[in-house]
Amino acid sequence: MDDKISRRQFLKSATGVAIATGSISILASYLQAQESQEKPDLVVVKTTAPEKGIISAIEAIGGISRFVKTGDVVMIKPNIAFPNPPEWGSTTSPEIVVAVVKLCLDAGAKSVLVIDHPMGRSDQCLQRTGIASACEKLGSDKVKVSAAMEQRDYVEVKLEKAKALEKTEVHKLVMRANTFINIPVAKSHSATTVSLGMKNLMGLIWDRAYLHQKIDLHQGIADLCTFIKPSLIIMDGTKALATKGPEGPGMTVKPDTIIAGTDQVAVDSYTLGLSTWNGKAYNPGDVKHISNAHALQIGEMNLDKLKIKKLEV
Repeated sequence: MDDKISRRQFLKSATGVAIATGSISILASYLQAQESQEKPDLVVVKTTAPEKGIISAIEAIGGISRFVKTGDVVMIKPNIAFPNPPEWGSTTSPEIVVAVVKLCLDAGAKSVLVIDHPMGRSDQCLQRTGIASACEKLGSDKVKVSAAMEQRDYVEVKLEKAKALEKTEVHKLVMRANTFINIPVAKSHSATTVSLGMKNLMGLIWDRAYLHQKIDLHQGIADLCTFIKPSLIIMDGTKALATKGPEGPGMTVKPDTIIAGTDQVAVDSYTLGLSTWNGKAYNPGDVKHISNAHALQIGEMNLDKLKIKKLEV
């Protein structure tokens, strides 16, 4: 006898039990389980109001309480790599960062630590991107913005599932934080075609030059993702640096899009379609670190296999 029953059959029988017994607990438990299973893989929000877009995106992906609990230490990793104004699209929008920080505080976070390992002078990067001043305006002693420029703040780790990057020094907060939220910006890149969510994780290691000079860079990025796994990725696609990335200035376009998801391969794969990059359109399989990460089973690059929820606010 086949023990499997359909959702419709279960609901019919469970409803009958609930009516007969006056209890709805069995039906409520089933529906809660179904709701959990049916969360979208990606939420894509078209918006010209970043804070509203962030609120809608996170609510649709399951709410901030899915990721941040009372008393949590939250690490947020935007792109603060260059001392450029946000209009250039080479760094994450301060509006996006602050909107996420506020939600984390509302969820009861003990502390929210916004960090990056900049390519330029740390003080200039923190100020010219607008991220430091935007967070300071929140007036909360729970929020700290810092440049991870001291080697003592990194610890060597082995990457057991890696193919090229066997070990590296990773920022200690990667292991210590209860929740890690990656907030990259969508931009082109001279060496890797694009710099999106997975590439953004290079700002959490000490020796980036090793990936550029000693091993295949694309495989190194994919390998890094076997160890650094964000709880949530929020792609800043409100602007995109379509040419002359990663630093710019170049052609900046306005997709006016925010993408939220828990699968870093899926988020990057969807983001590719927001623009052309240095004048060319790409599919996920065309970008080696995306296809390499997919091959390592880090995430899904085939968008037709994903449940994608689209909103406009």
